[in-house]
Amino acid sequence: MATGEAGQVRVGFIGCGGIAQGHLRALQEHPHARVAAVCDVNASAAERAAERFGGEPYTDYRSLLARDDLDAAYLCLPPFAHGEIDLAVIERGLPFLVQKPVALDLATARQIADAARRKDLTTCVGYQLRYFGAADTAREALAGRTVGLANGYYWCGVGRGTGHWLVQRAKSGGQLVEQATHTLDMLRYLVGEIRSVYALQAQRVLHEIDCPDVNALALQFENGAVGTFSSTWVLDTSDWNLANVCEIAYDDRRLRWTAGGVTFTEAGKSREEKRPDGSIDAEFVNAVRTGDRSLIRSDYDDAVRTLAVTLAADESARTGQPVALAALSRR
Repeated sequence: MATGEAGQVRVGFIGCGGIAQGHLRALQEHPHARVAAVCDVNASAAERAAERFGGEPYTDYRSLLARDDLDAAYLCLPPFAHGEIDLAVIERGLPFLVQKPVALDLATARQIADAARRKDLTTCVGYQLRYFGAADTAREALAGRTVGLANGYYWCGVGRGTGHWLVQRAKSGGQLVEQATHTLDMLRYLVGEIRSVYALQAQRVLHEIDCPDVNALALQFENGAVGTFSSTWVLDTSDWNLANVCEIAYDDRRLRWTAGGVTFTEAGKSREEKRPDGSIDAEFVNAVRTGDRSLIRSDYDDAVRTLAVTLAADESARTGQPVALAALSRR
């Protein structure tokens, strides 16, 4: 594709909140990327981003998309804001990286996925843990092995921050959809596709919010493995070591995956392996520059499948019945 001076990918950024800052820093440091424009409904946020990372500030995404010098877009939006903006970016014909979850419902996500497919656009979704060295380590260890049992959990205390859209179910979808989606996505990435979900949810501690504060899931994988997953955001802690953890029993061995590394246990002995992390931003920029989509480990269609798992869990908790992903995908 055509790019700017010296082959730089000129990026328009829509959404300049907290989640955007890491992406903006990464683009600022990338030799083949340039932030050309930034947009946020909060004018001060857009202006601060422009001052720090470059680009012209906007408060209306349509004005940003009217520029003719953009090669790609980032959509760092809260879950409830997806839909119209995503479709406008696709209509403009821009490859895009969008933060997870891609929507709050499958109908919206599928509409966006279909539109991107028709335009044959490079897409990427912010499941950045797939690009970490620990993901490579675990995937290599599990290749050709028989996984019997997988357990994941995401325990933290962010649900105690009342008033934020994160703890409003209509805006975030709840902890499974918005936050713990990272761990469920990693279980998919390491073990395989999930066939069905049976879930229990409760609101035990945080009665001032409208979301469940504890979740417990039983998972059936398509390859025959079984799994469990639990999440809570009620803990009075700043310890993030209990979030984004996957424990997998394979053959006669086991591993414990975290974003920081993998611990292997075999014959009663444990060892830890760490390797350098990759960058989702670098891979997206390189994919846009070269057209090589094999660099993308988390495209839009794949992210819709992770969204379906979290929505299936919510439906199972409501109905008290297991939910098959195949049945959900036909609706």
